Amino acid sequence: MNQLKTAFWLTLLTVLLLAAGKALGGQAGLMFALVFAVLANATAYFFSDSIVLGMYGARVVSEDEAPELHAIVRQIARVAQLPMPRVAVIESAAPNAFATGRNPSHAVVAVTTGLVGLLSRDELSAVLGHEMGHVKNRDILISSIAAVLAGAISMLADMARWAFMFGSHRSSDDEEGAGNAGGALLMMFLAPIAAFLVQTAVSRSREFLADEAGARFSGKPMALARALQKLEMAATHVPLGASPATAHLFIVNPLTGGGFLSLFSTHPSTADRVEALERLAMEMGTVR
Repeated sequence: MNQLKTAFWLTLLTVLLLAAGKALGGQAGLMFALVFAVLANATAYFFSDSIVLGMYGARVVSEDEAPELHAIVRQIARVAQLPMPRVAVIESAAPNAFATGRNPSHAVVAVTTGLVGLLSRDELSAVLGHEMGHVKNRDILISSIAAVLAGAISMLADMARWAFMFGSHRSSDDEEGAGNAGGALLMMFLAPIAAFLVQTAVSRSREFLADEAGARFSGKPMALARALQKLEMAATHVPLGASPATAHLFIVNPLTGGGFLSLFSTHPSTADRVEALERLAMEMGTVR
């Protein structure tokens, strides 16, 4: 059921991309958006790991360079019955982590140096279990495609904004020109919001599933709960400065902001996640 829901949301995201292209350039814009959507999906499928790692300066490390990280990930991979992923480190004081790649055989788990310095071994193991949960549930490809398509829609909306400002929406027919202008203006404001809402719908349910998987893989649901609370508090003081298009990839939202902005958060609230983990700890008989 979750796979069907995700497929629905990603299809809707692609439709929004096509609508943005049509509003910007009519039939020609629609064809451009269609080609762009195909290329974006292909790029996300084959190169998502390299793109995301490059965006954050993540460096793949060997076992000699990071023996503890490799040992923890290897243990979790064994429990989860997954191939050993590559391990990457981001030189940043902001504590956070994400997983990317097109499938479990091409997965990468990345952590910041701030995360390693902040958490205990049990908490670090639970966080890495969460990321391996995304790998096990095959969220990493879905999330990467959502990031690429959401970014593409925002880019087309920016193009519509410039086209509207410089009058490229005008037509020799006044009525047609007014219609094109109205469509471009509508997409200019609505497309990024719609893309972000779809992106949010894709990621929020996935975080609960990854939390449960991480808790079971590590055997320490309350360690994950403590880690989430630490990470949320740290994020308000040491923001990562992540791109909005990739914010949903991280274990906690790397973007700060409350009030109205919280309605558009790519993550469920930490309080809700901790509550779910507390229930799971009772079920597992693990309360520490």
